[in-house]
Amino acid sequence: MDVLATTSAVAVSAYALLSTIYKSAQALYAQPVNNSSLHDKPEAVLPSVDVIVPCFNEDPNTLAECLESLANQDYAGKLRVYVVDDGSANRGLVAPVHEIYANDPRFSVILLANNVGKRKAQIAAIRSSSGDLVLNVDSDTILAADVVTKLALKMRDPEIGAAMGQLIASNRSKSWLTRLIDMEYWLACNEERAAQARFGAVMCCCGPCAMYRRSALALLLDQYETQFFRGKPSDFGEDRHLTILMLKAGFRTEYVPDAIAATVVPDSLAPYLRQQLRWARSTFRDTFLALRLLPELDGYLTLDVIGQNLGPLLLALSALAALAQLVIGGSVPWWTGLTIAAMTMVRCSVAAVRAREVRFLGFSLHTPINIFLLLPLKAYALCTLGNSDWLSRKVANVPSQGEKQPVVLHPNAGRGSANNAGLCNTFSHGPSSLVTTESARGRDRLTARQKVGGS
Repeated sequence: MDVLATTSAVAVSAYALLSTIYKSAQALYAQPVNNSSLHDKPEAVLPSVDVIVPCFNEDPNTLAECLESLANQDYAGKLRVYVVDDGSANRGLVAPVHEIYANDPRFSVILLANNVGKRKAQIAAIRSSSGDLVLNVDSDTILAADVVTKLALKMRDPEIGAAMGQLIASNRSKSWLTRLIDMEYWLACNEERAAQARFGAVMCCCGPCAMYRRSALALLLDQYETQFFRGKPSDFGEDRHLTILMLKAGFRTEYVPDAIAATVVPDSLAPYLRQQLRWARSTFRDTFLALRLLPELDGYLTLDVIGQNLGPLLLALSALAALAQLVIGGSVPWWTGLTIAAMTMVRCSVAAVRAREVRFLGFSLHTPINIFLLLPLKAYALCTLGNSDWLSRKVANVPSQGEKQPVVLHPNAGRGSANNAGLCNTFSHGPSSLVTTESARGRDRLTARQKVGGS
């Protein structure tokens, strides 16, 4: 029993030491840097931007909210939106959403005959477009009105190949889990990505809102399209893989905290765990490629990789040894429990201070979820890396034969969702507001939505 107690104590102590060093460095480098000089310089001609929205079995109202937020972008340059329907089974239900934008010259709808996967759907639109910049947006994501502008301003530096905005949960108020995920997103963006961005090496420009330089994409598109793992095509984890390809090609990748995108997150454990399993597999698949980049990057990035990979391993080892000590020996592993509790409260307290929100103290609930659910899930992911199943929705909620399911598209669809989720404060800072003056084109879409909703 002494062996178990010693193993648990040593592992948790090593975890505490590594975590303290890693999180301290992360907090230091995550502090915002004033880059206003870049934004203050006027530009005669803004770059053209192509927005790519791949869709598969998306809820019509969710898609309508996404497209409405794109139509309301206040970008002064040329903007084109490519909606790619990836062989959806509910194409008849989303057709009214496509029709709303049929007369808008900025919008194009690409209908793929078969489901080819998100990556190939993106590529189909990229090869059909010609803008200077490409913005990938998930079909369940709402963008603040100034997101395209702020990301495009960041991309004015020719050394930058990709940039991502800050993600928040549009359905944050729905359940305890969505609140937890919203805090998890804040930490991932404003700690992890913000610190990585200090060295121009964000390791994953997240799929819901990521902008790329077309000239860089042109160099990497074939590699991106033909990624294989153990002889099989690799489809998921497209955002992480493309980001690493950008870094490998010598481009910088950045994070823009005030370019805010609200995305739908899982509201129950089963879909959340499926999502985490898919993400874990993609992370493991691209880890080796990322490791080869480290000698060319700042030393902090090596610490970042060690902290994110060795830290969970030490935590898992200490938890397993402590559990065995409790079950077999009948003794309570006080040192392990108190150390983990102390580390959790310190991290949550620092996050609460940085975010200026007391709710982050509640993120302590993530620790038992991490130990008892996510760590075993990652172990399973490592053992099943060859599985390329997306584990997400396969069949849309298609009405039975003879049944007509109306698409209810309410006025101001893209704004109501954010407000209902308690996010209106986030989207009400100056130019970021989703509550914008409606253009003549917007009034035409409003009339069309009312007709569709009443049919």
